[in-house]
Amino acid sequence: MTYEKVKNLNPEEFKRFCGVYPETFKDMVKVLAAEKVLQKKSGRPSKLSLEDQILMILEYLREYRTYFHLAINWEINETTALRIQQFSF
Repeated sequence: MTYEKVKNLNPEEFKRFCGVYPETFKDMVKVLAAEKVLQKKSGRPSKLSLEDQILMILEYLREYRTYFHLAINWEINETTALRIQQFSF
């Protein structure tokens, strides 16, 4: 489920879905956006938005899903799911 579908949930439902409140989620986006600005990267842009990447990471941490399942769910390559997860830590 993408961020566009989740962002309209009330704060309690949002927390039930991904484990953090919307304010915390927005802070996470700000921190990772600032980090991405400093990162020098070439190549194709990511298929997932930054918000979707964070949702995927929270899904990984909360549900202990495998990279294979994340890749199927988010329609990305398994290696890409691993790379996104590694960038966040």
